[in-house]
Amino acid sequence: QVHVEETGGGLVQAGGSLRLSCAASGGTLSNQAMGWFRQAPGKEREFVATLMWNGGSTYYTNSVKGRFIVSRDNAENSVYLQMNNLKPEDTAVYYCGIALGRYSDSYWHMRIFYDFWGQGTQVTVSS
Repeated sequence: QVHVEETGGGLVQAGGSLRLSCAASGGTLSNQAMGWFRQAPGKEREFVATLMWNGGSTYYTNSVKGRFIVSRDNAENSVYLQMNNLKPEDTAVYYCGIALGRYSDSYWHMRIFYDFWGQGTQVTVSS
């Protein structure tokens, strides 16, 4: 059974930074990608960023481009989300997902692309 765990959320003022971590363990992992989604109260879970394991390509939703950076640690089977210049509209529960190869790479922005999810970590940005 694959286990995914996010850490690093918290409360920060607008303009501040946070770094989220996501570690995957268990099962026989052959990563295709590890990505981040977020869900604000009353809204659908939305794509934030992802990193493709083969080649290292990264993708971001437009609203975080230039502010967020996704990176990885191959040895630890982990992915990170460095969030800079945070805005109140970034407030949400952030979820990490791992994709193990069921779908084509072109599905990276869709929830169905990811096979396992963590429980989420709360990020709150005050104005």
